[in-house]
Amino acid sequence: MWHRIAAIADCPPGACLEAVAADRIVALYNVDGQFHALDGVCPHQGGPLGKGQLAGCIVTCPWHGWQFDVRTGQHQLSATIRQERFETRVDGEEVFADLP
Repeated sequence: MWHRIAAIADCPPGACLEAVAADRIVALYNVDGQFHALDGVCPHQGGPLGKGQLAGCIVTCPWHGWQFDVRTGQHQLSATIRQERFETRVDGEEVFADLP
């Protein structure tokens, strides 16, 4: 089901933000004008991925430095760890994510 995450203006290119939708914490990223969304809770110790540092397509969790590719959710050091990702779409000036 599609849920509004943010206005486009709230997440300019190179930025990330944290939002709550459908009782979930969602991390939204803007990589060169393309929006990507991940489960916003880091699997390591629950850090806020939406408040991390985005460099290109890699986000670094602010708590302990775990890194994920925001396009795929893939952890950068372990092939077995993948953060849940959500499809996104833009409708008008709003960004939506398809949340379960």
